[in-house]
Amino acid sequence: MSHGTRPPLPPTNLENCDREPIHIPGAIQSHGALVALDAAGTVRYVSSNFAALLGHAAPLAHDLRNSGLVAKDAPLRELVTDGLAALAGQAELPMPAEWAGNGHAFDVVMHVSHGLLVIEFELRHASEGDIAHFAVRAHRAMEKLRRPRADINELLQLATQELRALTGFDRVMAYRFRHDHSGEVVGEAHADFLDPYLGRRYPASDIPAQARALYLANTLRLIADVQAPTVPLLQGGGEPPLDLSASILRSVSPIHIEYLGNMGVGASMSISIVIHNTLWGLIACHHMAPRQVPYSVRMACDVIAQILGASIQAVLSRRLAERQLEMAALRTRIMENVLHSDDEFAALCTHAKALAASLRADAVVVSEQSKLCVEGDMPEATARTLLDWLHATQAGDAVFATHTLPDAAPELAPTLMPWCGVLALPLDPNRGSWLVFLRKEQLETIHWGGKPEKEIRPGPLGPRLTPRGSFELWKETVRFRAEHWSTDDLDSAQQLLDELRRTQNARSAELNTARNQLMAMLGHDLRDPLHSISMAARMLEKSTSADSGNAGSSQAGRLGQRIQSSSGRMQRLVSQVMDMSRLQSRLGLDLQPREVDLVQLLNDLMDEARTAHPHTQLVSDLPATYPARVDPDRMAQVFSNLISNARHHGEPGHPVEIRLVDGDAADDNRVCIEVRNVAAPIADEVADQMFAAFKATSMGNTRNRTGLGLGLYIASEITKGHGGTIGYVYDTPHVVFQVRLQRAGAAPGPAE
Repeated sequence: MSHGTRPPLPPTNLENCDREPIHIPGAIQSHGALVALDAAGTVRYVSSNFAALLGHAAPLAHDLRNSGLVAKDAPLRELVTDGLAALAGQAELPMPAEWAGNGHAFDVVMHVSHGLLVIEFELRHASEGDIAHFAVRAHRAMEKLRRPRADINELLQLATQELRALTGFDRVMAYRFRHDHSGEVVGEAHADFLDPYLGRRYPASDIPAQARALYLANTLRLIADVQAPTVPLLQGGGEPPLDLSASILRSVSPIHIEYLGNMGVGASMSISIVIHNTLWGLIACHHMAPRQVPYSVRMACDVIAQILGASIQAVLSRRLAERQLEMAALRTRIMENVLHSDDEFAALCTHAKALAASLRADAVVVSEQSKLCVEGDMPEATARTLLDWLHATQAGDAVFATHTLPDAAPELAPTLMPWCGVLALPLDPNRGSWLVFLRKEQLETIHWGGKPEKEIRPGPLGPRLTPRGSFELWKETVRFRAEHWSTDDLDSAQQLLDELRRTQNARSAELNTARNQLMAMLGHDLRDPLHSISMAARMLEKSTSADSGNAGSSQAGRLGQRIQSSSGRMQRLVSQVMDMSRLQSRLGLDLQPREVDLVQLLNDLMDEARTAHPHTQLVSDLPATYPARVDPDRMAQVFSNLISNARHHGEPGHPVEIRLVDGDAADDNRVCIEVRNVAAPIADEVADQMFAAFKATSMGNTRNRTGLGLGLYIASEITKGHGGTIGYVYDTPHVVFQVRLQRAGAAPGPAE
C-alpha cells in the first residue's frame, strides 16, 4: 500500500465539500471485500480485508485466476472469466451472483471502472425465505406505483410507505429538489418515536455538486454502519486512486459521516429519482442503528424508484402538454388579432388578462412609445419607472427574467415593491414596445431542518465548515423574492415573443406591399391632374397681370399664385412618393448623369429659393465654376431639399450658407458641398434615424407640417447612386449637412 504525507489543509470556505474527491476515497465499507483486475486478470487493487473475509489472499500483481480462491472454485472461476471477457468487449458483464465461502454467503457484483474489472463481494445476512418475502412485497409496491395518479406528492408519500415496509428503516423521506438545489421533504413514513420531518427544507450545501453527480451515476447508495471503520484499498506503487463511482461498497466521506452522526443516524440508504437525466428528487432512508439491506432487495428498491420516476414524469408531461395546448390556443387567438388589427398595442391589451393567467403573473404591462396598458393593481407610475429601467439596462432582443428584482435594481426597490418578479419581452425596445409580466413578493416562511449555515470548527479533517450539528426545526422568513420563473414559463414566454415577432414581420411586409401599391397609384393618378391645375393657375396669373389695374384681377392673381404654389408642393410630394415606390420596389431612381456645372446648378437653386421665399437670406462661398458628372435633376432634388430643410429649421434672422470645398480631409478625390444653418444640435436619437424613411420625428413637425419624412431618405439614396455620401455634423453654432461627391476627373469609387 502506498503512503504519503497529508497535503496542507485547504482554506475554510463553502467549496470544501464540493472539492472533496468522494469518488476516489481509497477505502470501502467493512461489510464486503473488493478486488480490481486488469485485462490480463492481474490484481491491481485489493481491499485489506480480502483474505480475512474470503479465506484466501489476492496478491497484488498476480493473476487472480491462479489464486487459491479462484483456482479451486469452478463457479467463481467462471464468473471471473466471464467478467474479463466483458472487460475485453467480448461479452456482457455477468449478472450479480450468489457465492458461499469461508463460512459466509456473498452477493458478487461486477462493474468496469477505467479499464479495470471491479469485483465486489458483499456479505449476505438474509435467508432465502426472507428475500422471497421481500420480492412479493416489492412486486405489490410496484403495482401500486404504476397506477395513474394526478398528484405527485401523493405518489411520493405512497413510495415512502412502501419502501419503509419493504426495507424496515426507521424513517423514509422523499425529497423534491427545488430550482436552487435545496431539497424539501414532501413525503415521509417514520417510526412513532421519531419527530416528523415532513415539510422541512434542507439547503443545497447538504448535497454538494459532486455528490449530486454520483447520485446520477450510481442511483442507489447504502451505508450499512455509520460508525464502522473503513477498509483501505491496497495498490501498487505509482497507481492512481481507484475510481469507485459505481461501487456498492465505496466508503463514505468523513464529512457525510459527521453529518449523519449529527442526526443520530446509524445507517442510511438513498435512492435517486431521475427524470430526463436530471436528479429530480431523492428517497432518503435512515435507521437509528446499523442496518444492511440485502443487495437483491436494494435492486428491487432501485426498480421501484425508476417506476416512481416514470410515474412522476408522466404527470409532469401531462401537465406540460395541457399547459402547452392552452398557451398555443391563446397564442393563436392573439396572433390572429394582432395580424388583422390596425393597432397591435390595442390587440395585445385585449388579451392582457388571459396572458397574465397563462404565466401565473399578478400583473401585465403592455407599452408602445407613450402608450401604456396595465392589467393588475400595479400603478402606472410604477410601471413607467420599471419600463425606463428596462430601456436603460436591457439592450438587445433577449428575454429578461428575474424573481429578485430588488437585487437587480436596488435603487428602485422602494418604488417597485412589492413587485419582485419580472419577465420582460422586448417587442421593439427602440420604440419602447414591451410586454412585461410581473409577480409580487412572496413572503415565505421556510421550515429548515436545522439552521442552514455551516459553522467553522475543528473536525476530522481539521478546521473547516463542518456539517450542521442541529437538525431541530429552524424557521426563516424570506423577503424580496417572488415565485421563480420556471423553465416552462421561460419557454412559453420565448415562444410568445417569437410568434409576436413573426406576426410583426408579416404585418410589416403586408403594410409595405400595400403602401408601395398605394404610392405607385397616387404617383400615377395624381401627377396629370396636378399638372393641369398648375397650368390653369399660370394662365389665371398671366390673364390677371394684363389687367393689373382691376382690384378683382389682383385678387385673382394672388389666388392663382396660391394655387400654383400649392400644386407645386403637391407635385413635389407626389414625386417623393413615386421615388419611394421605386426604391422599395428595388427599381432604383433611374439616374442619368451628364457633364454639368455644379456651381451654376447651386446658383439656380438659390435664385429659385430667393424668389419663392424673399425673406430668406442665402449666402454662398462657391468657386466661379465646378464641372461634375451628375444627374442634374436629381442633384437639384438633393440640394433643394437641404436648402428647404435649412430654411424650415434654421433660427430666424440668420442666413443659410452654401459652401463648396474642392478636396476633402478624408479623401482628396472628393468634393464636399455644405448647407449650413444656425440652430441647436440635432438630438442623437433623431440624428440616428435622420436618413430613414417615414421616421416618426418628421411626422407632425411644427415647422414642416406637410413633410412625409421622405426628403432626406431620397436625398441619401440619390447621393449613394452617384457614389457619394451625405451626413450631418454640428459646427457650433451651425447645423451642417455635407454632400460628398467624386471630384471632377477622379476615378469613380464605391459609395461609403
